[in-house]
Amino acid sequence: MNLDEHIFGHVIANRACTHPDFPVVTFENGAAPDVVRTYRQLWENGQRVAQCLIERGMQPGDHVAFLMANHAEFVDCMVGASIAGVVFVPIDPRTRGDKLAFMLERGRCQGVIAADYVLAHVGEIRAQVENLQWVIGLRTDEGAAFASNWSNVLDFAASLPAGVPDLVSRTVDPASAMQITFTSGTTGDPKGIVMTHGRFCGASALLPSVFGYRPDDRLYTGLSLTHANAQGITLGPALCVRIPCVLSRRFTKRRLWDITRRHGCTSFTLLGGMATAIYAEPPRADDAANPVRFVVSAGMPAAIWTSFEQRFGVQVLEFYGAAEGGLTFTPIGVGPVGSIGRAAPNLRYRIVDEAGCDVRRGESGELLFRPADGTPFEVRYLDNPAASEAKGKDGWLWMGDIVHENAEGWLFFEYRKGGGLRHDGDFVNPGFVEKTIADSGLVDDVYAWGIAAASGAPGEKDVVVAVVPKSGNDFDAQALFRICRQTLEANCVPSFVQVVEAIPKTASEKPQDRILLEHFNTASEAVFVERQGMPVN
Repeated sequence: MNLDEHIFGHVIANRACTHPDFPVVTFENGAAPDVVRTYRQLWENGQRVAQCLIERGMQPGDHVAFLMANHAEFVDCMVGASIAGVVFVPIDPRTRGDKLAFMLERGRCQGVIAADYVLAHVGEIRAQVENLQWVIGLRTDEGAAFASNWSNVLDFAASLPAGVPDLVSRTVDPASAMQITFTSGTTGDPKGIVMTHGRFCGASALLPSVFGYRPDDRLYTGLSLTHANAQGITLGPALCVRIPCVLSRRFTKRRLWDITRRHGCTSFTLLGGMATAIYAEPPRADDAANPVRFVVSAGMPAAIWTSFEQRFGVQVLEFYGAAEGGLTFTPIGVGPVGSIGRAAPNLRYRIVDEAGCDVRRGESGELLFRPADGTPFEVRYLDNPAASEAKGKDGWLWMGDIVHENAEGWLFFEYRKGGGLRHDGDFVNPGFVEKTIADSGLVDDVYAWGIAAASGAPGEKDVVVAVVPKSGNDFDAQALFRICRQTLEANCVPSFVQVVEAIPKTASEKPQDRILLEHFNTASEAVFVERQGMPVN
């Protein structure tokens, strides 16, 4: 078999012929037994899932939602959707209420395959989603038995045929949609990015050579498969070039290094505040005793970059990109600390001001990308032509991020357009604030963000640090203020310390300012100021 590998299911079909018993994906979940998938198992399970979808009446181009954490069945369903020609819509299993209804409706989902622990959330909004015709529940070790509790919910295992069908792939065009990936919605309603088979498979095949993955590597991620990073940086490349990978059901900072040791993982992925959370863990004598040779990071704070490498005995490969496209990276051991690197060789880039004119080197502006061959960058948001046109204006991909370029051509991320922390006229680097607090030993996690400045100055913000205190200790916010006052420049000392049980994050581990703001406004007893030493009332 030698099928066109610009279609996802074809990649699995080809590998099932050439390397059927290769254990390409391992799913770990702590004390529970590992679940392993070979190419043969992925293909056979995919055939069963495809038959199930076809029997539900799904036609090529129809949409089905996947609502679950990182279970082996998630990948089975990805393969099955490709064989059936069905577009899948991955949704963070923490999503519920109106947002879940919105994503199912906007995602044109006719069916849902959901883990048992989120079936209640689906049941709450099922009647609101006009085109939703069926729900299949996946039994797990986390949910209660649902056979008698959930009416009109099919059992996943019972819905699959006992034997393996011999289906011909109904996906024939690499330009057809493979999945709809929703944006995080931090600046408005989430938009559904249309990811084609060709783009996903092409990027997955290219990335190992760009990042320097080797055949003897073993990749790891705890990020959700409902997000582009886990699929595009770990799973896709592993499946395409036959590199084994390990996935945790959910991200766990406390077991991270133990997982890499147990499974011999040589690389893993980090996003945003994950690095700070890991760095905030108490140092251990064996921190550097691990098999990891490099960490693929997006957003490693410059303030902890070198310390992170030295403490854990790893190197950082920093990259920047988005689900819509665009890629920069710093090869291992090359480039200055804090840089997001240089553009991938298949891309051109520009940095422009508000008027769309190129800025001079060293000046800040919005980052744009275009294919190196000059063809227009095409972006498609599902049923949103206005947003699609704006994102791909003039044939360039407008990233919405402010960067600058140094004299040697290295790019540096500054802030999301419309964001950034500017206080009393100066931009505050949140990485240095977070490092100081992480080093204090008082917190398990920290995130620096901003609220409109009390001064009322346009564009100014007062700095808030959301912290998760270490368990078992009486938290003293004033001690944290004293440490910040001793360590940071006066302008960087937070105006507020906000105590939370957990930093609210998206499936991509991106902190959610909106939820923190709601908590800030409604839980004044958990917000502290330095000058009073008492909760804000």
